[in-house]
Amino acid sequence: MKILMIAPQPFFSPRGTPFSVLYRLHALSKLGHTIDLVTYHLGEDVSIENVTIYRIPDIPFIRHIEVGPSKLKIFLDCFVLLKVLQLLLKNRYDVIHSHEEAGFFSRWLATLFHTRHLYDMHSSLPQQLHNFKFTRSGLLVKMFEKLENDTLKNADAVITICPALSEYVQGVFPGKNEVMIENVMDNSSVLDAGSETVSDIIKKYGVKGRPKILYAGTFEAYQGIDLLIDAAAQVVRKYPDAVFIMVGGHPDQVEAYVRKVENLGLEKNFVFSGQVWPNLVPLFVELSDMLVSPRIEGNNTPLKIYSYLRSGKPIVATDHPTHTQVLDSSVAVLTDPHPDEFAEGIMKVIENDALAKEIVSEAVSLAEARYSIDAYLAKIRKIYRSLEG
Repeated sequence: MKILMIAPQPFFSPRGTPFSVLYRLHALSKLGHTIDLVTYHLGEDVSIENVTIYRIPDIPFIRHIEVGPSKLKIFLDCFVLLKVLQLLLKNRYDVIHSHEEAGFFSRWLATLFHTRHLYDMHSSLPQQLHNFKFTRSGLLVKMFEKLENDTLKNADAVITICPALSEYVQGVFPGKNEVMIENVMDNSSVLDAGSETVSDIIKKYGVKGRPKILYAGTFEAYQGIDLLIDAAAQVVRKYPDAVFIMVGGHPDQVEAYVRKVENLGLEKNFVFSGQVWPNLVPLFVELSDMLVSPRIEGNNTPLKIYSYLRSGKPIVATDHPTHTQVLDSSVAVLTDPHPDEFAEGIMKVIENDALAKEIVSEAVSLAEARYSIDAYLAKIRKIYRSLEG
């Protein structure tokens, strides 16, 4: 098939939906499809066989887009729509594959240009307005709910990424042609390995011989970074050599959390790498003794959870629906989303080697049984076969 994919984000950049888009592109290419991708002017070019990237015009005064909904995204989406129209007038496509809010206009374009529409639903967009505190307007939320429901109703097929979204779609539109495709692929399967090694990173940050707790991801409020730092204050009182390695965050976010750590007297127990190229993240995972996910809001499973299950490292996460759709107490230490409980969970792993080995073994087994890359490709193949003809 010839596919027009629309991704209204900076692509590629190391954050949630762009990772998902990257995984989709690799899978579709591997399955023999040809893809034209329309995306923002921002982001790193990546080379993928059978994929051509079309960017909107460069806008010099826009050099960064925050995660989540924003007025700036609405502005840029107008240029995305123009680029999409240009390609649709020039080429014939079998499928329009839209991500996020691009589904709102792709639903109409598919009808206008007599093609199929596949909506890739990474989150509930009305819920995003709440999670990112974008608006208090009930009218605006209602408008987004109507747009989302109209997109779901008229899409020829829908991809969801977690059980909560799948249940939502089937609850609103029973029998909808929908497939849940968890983002189980990891960076090592889609990006070339760099020249750096685990030893290089250990030496760079001076963490040799210390208990190493890794957080990797964005530094948005819903991720629970404040909870993690407050929990760390309790952990280091008992384990003063423990080091929390924080991978991710924009410079202003990192600066704010560095100040918080310094105010708590924890500067010797934290390492902030800032954003790193994704092929380095597996090295940070490898050098760590424990992986943490302190998320406190949302209902989408963090992408990293699937690679964490395969990592051979124990996981500590909040007992929150965003995690418990995939994790349970057999594969991770789950705690209430409170600093005291999260600190206890971390110390439980440090102190109980038998527990750590047990949950790691169960996690690896779960990943192999349910979240393999072969299963991911099979689900992509299934949803696209439903669009043939």
